[in-house]
Amino acid sequence: MELNDRIRELIAVGASITANCQPCLRIHVEKALKLGADPQEVTAAIEIGNRVRKGAAAKMETFSSNLQVGKSQSFEVVMEGNGYQFLGP
Repeated sequence: MELNDRIRELIAVGASITANCQPCLRIHVEKALKLGADPQEVTAAIEIGNRVRKGAAAKMETFSSNLQVGKSQSFEVVMEGNGYQFLGP
């Protein structure tokens, strides 16, 4: 299934928020609107991005609070791509 440009820009709106990139958000909101997204769709994408960002921040806060510095930690590869390994507990 191919995503159209309007949907791609709405996804980019949410991704911009999760990346904490204010210039990106401004650009992608403008592009989404130019491609025919209505303001309610943009608002929905913003709300989803905010929920994802807040959820990730809460998980990181819990993780970092429970991290025992100086003790041996066990991590495993949870995802790989483009020559990188992403580790998780």
